[in-house]
Amino acid sequence: MAKLSPHRLKGKIVRVRRGVAIYQTHASPFYFARILDPRTHRYKVRSTKETSRIEARRSAEELAHEIMRPDAPAPPEYSFRTYAKRFIQKGQQLAESGERNKNYIRTTRLFLDNDDWGLVRHFGSRDVRELTTRDWQLFIENLVRKRSDLSSSTRNMLMATFRNVLKVARDDGLIDFVPATPRQRQQDNPRPFFRFAPLVAPDRDEYQQLLEGAKKLADDHAIVRGVEVTRELYDLILFCVHSFVRPTTTELYALKHNDITIEKDPKRLLVTVRNGKTGYRVANTMPGAVSAYERIKARYPEAQGEDYLFLPDYPNRATASRIFQRQFNQLLEDTKLKFDPSTDMERSVYSLRHTAICMRIILSHGKVNIFNLAKNAGTSVEQIERFYAKRLPLSKEMAKNLQSFGE
Repeated sequence: MAKLSPHRLKGKIVRVRRGVAIYQTHASPFYFARILDPRTHRYKVRSTKETSRIEARRSAEELAHEIMRPDAPAPPEYSFRTYAKRFIQKGQQLAESGERNKNYIRTTRLFLDNDDWGLVRHFGSRDVRELTTRDWQLFIENLVRKRSDLSSSTRNMLMATFRNVLKVARDDGLIDFVPATPRQRQQDNPRPFFRFAPLVAPDRDEYQQLLEGAKKLADDHAIVRGVEVTRELYDLILFCVHSFVRPTTTELYALKHNDITIEKDPKRLLVTVRNGKTGYRVANTMPGAVSAYERIKARYPEAQGEDYLFLPDYPNRATASRIFQRQFNQLLEDTKLKFDPSTDMERSVYSLRHTAICMRIILSHGKVNIFNLAKNAGTSVEQIERFYAKRLPLSKEMAKNLQSFGE
């Protein structure tokens, strides 16, 4: 005769209400509660820790209330926190293969893990299968009330990160689609740059004033925070403006001699940016970058292919960046060009990149191919139109170009 299971029912299942029942087995003196989870449509069984049927019914109601409440913690394998970790892991794999910029992953971690307004702080225990557009709207409305200082671009980055986490859940088959998340209306801040002729009269050309100021600092052997200013600062300014490279540790300060090739017809450099903000790219420069690079080679005649272009004696690229930032700030103070009255903003080394893009739009007299410019600068046509083109005056040549019908 087969041995009876100790887990067989002891008496009948007692229905408490729809989706909730209690029962006993021979294995335990306590009643068990069987509760239907409305999210997963599966039963969950919990011990009531009660031997009395009356007390077991009360305990089952309490357990059901806990399991069925909308904000009840999700099973760990379905939580937003779990899928946020999976999203970061996938991003790291893409960064290691060169398909994604490492800075993007670092930025994403900020939006997920911020102690004040991070997504994991708010959605961490929520079930990704249950998140809706309304959940997102409630989060963003509450965030705006608490932190009105957060810019619309920050809120839009939060939205993009939220969607990216849910896309991982969608790809796993947990959800059929990502809920709609309306973008926050964004106000574009103007980009400060150095005015140049013909935007201004030649005697008010700020870019030329900047170059002359850099020469003077070097000729005067100025010392900034213990480091002497040399003509290397002058060449850095020229190189930035003629190459469109971002003055960051992953672009300008990461460049090595192996990343530079001198080309002719037309005269230019081919600059390989290996880990830029938008990933890998090879950019064509203007002719002015060639002469700057030739002076760099003459300045460091023993340089090898894997040596850095600027301040090669500083292996820490963040240190090299800070040295030039300090020298550039001193230059702005000396030339009284720190403040840009047109944009009501302060200028920085990054203003050289903005100047480079504006120069190409203006000095080409409207003939520059915006797509080609965006590709070389490692940005998009939309960014150039939003932050540069629409803020520049329409010259006579650009008006003619607009009205042309081809050659």
